[in-house]
Amino acid sequence: MTNTMNPLTQQESAGALTLSPEQTQIQVQVERMARGGHGVAQHDGRVVFVRHAIPGETVVAKLTGVGPSGRYLLADTVKVIAASEFRRAHQWKIADPLRSYGAGRPPIGGAEYGHIVLEYQRRIKANVFRDKMVRLGEQIPEDMEISVAGMDCDGASGMHWRTRNAFVVSDTGRLSLPVHRSLQKVRIRNVPLAVPQLDDLELWDYDFSGAVRVEVVTPHHGREALITIVPAAYIAGSEDALQKAMNAWRLELSELPEYVSIAVSTPSQRHRGTMEVTTLRGREWVTEEVVSDTHGSHDFRVSNYHSWPVHKEAPAVLVDAVLKAARVKPGDVVVDLYGGSGLYSRFLAEAVGPDGTVLSVEPRPAASRDAHVNLESLPQAIALPGNVNHVMSGWLRAPEVDLASGGLNGRRVNTVVLNAPKKGARSATLSRMVKLGPDRIVYVSQDPVSLARDTKWLNQHGWQLTEIDAYDFAPNTHEVQTICVFTRA
Repeated sequence: MTNTMNPLTQQESAGALTLSPEQTQIQVQVERMARGGHGVAQHDGRVVFVRHAIPGETVVAKLTGVGPSGRYLLADTVKVIAASEFRRAHQWKIADPLRSYGAGRPPIGGAEYGHIVLEYQRRIKANVFRDKMVRLGEQIPEDMEISVAGMDCDGASGMHWRTRNAFVVSDTGRLSLPVHRSLQKVRIRNVPLAVPQLDDLELWDYDFSGAVRVEVVTPHHGREALITIVPAAYIAGSEDALQKAMNAWRLELSELPEYVSIAVSTPSQRHRGTMEVTTLRGREWVTEEVVSDTHGSHDFRVSNYHSWPVHKEAPAVLVDAVLKAARVKPGDVVVDLYGGSGLYSRFLAEAVGPDGTVLSVEPRPAASRDAHVNLESLPQAIALPGNVNHVMSGWLRAPEVDLASGGLNGRRVNTVVLNAPKKGARSATLSRMVKLGPDRIVYVSQDPVSLARDTKWLNQHGWQLTEIDAYDFAPNTHEVQTICVFTRA
């Protein structure tokens, strides 16, 4: 694990540190951008990863950390000596190091590109994608020249798009956000990246004492919201303490509008690694509306904070992109791995028709239950809870098992849609997936590093990357989402 202490106060190997103990700032010129929102610079022969800079700039950077064995340094930009033409005033004051360090504290994380004009942010994301796919994925550079599409609703600022926001809780019980790579918390009074419905709730002065995390879901249709409170371990582990805390939270939040549901999430005592939800008010899920000009409109029940795209426009755009990439035909068999609440499966099931089959596999129990509800009107769509690898192993071992029992009913898989976790699919999942014998793999990725590694594996096992679409669903951050198509080489 990378050490996050001040690098100038640690013992390092002889010769690894060339800065004097009194020096905490260095002047560097940023060469390029790396994954994670860091600019890459050099100082005395050592790599420095500098946040809040732009390629070509000369900046003064405050050292914030050191890599293993002193191989590299971490730093925040605190002064710009020679600015890029693409620099702008940061869109969020407490995320801006130029202002936050002046106020005596580091910036919060989560808006590391807020100082860059939006179109150039997307050029940087495309460059980082290409770099990772070439260096780690061993792809041909010319084939990795992509453009990253933005959403029209984001305008020039790239604000007001997040429908899901998570907070830590301060020592006084107020909603806060963490400083990047730190346990320090900064109390907040607004979130410019969020849809306006979040600020409308005015949650900033409510007392969430006893909680360590608060998740707020605000669908952009504005007719409902869901607050999920995660208690501290010492409270969650005591029935009496938990009941007392829940009573206090219920009373504290009683003046919120009636459309706001409130729930408490605690570790399950029956199923290790899962969470149990207790509803204090309303219900434990929200309704999300997806309107596609091409494929129609549907409502979805969504319980899990992590099982739905964060950007308000992303669900409809992703549905259109995935269906375009999948090219399914009536009667096809489609497997939707990490299918979440059934977003893709719902539309894919309509595309394959009553003679086709869509199998949506999701390991998180709450999301899989949602998928079951969201797909129940389509007999050809089946939501399967459980570990993705275990489910695929069952198909490979006994492909004749009928659909009602979660099997393939002897049918061949035509297409796999893989909504990969950030860590990627990795060889255990990929090997089972290709053994299913699909003609086409549609890989939805949130991370170019894991995508590059999985691409290399697929290439080595007879598959080629034939299509790439990239989207900016997280303006003012380093995140980029891609939809890639793999076919047999």
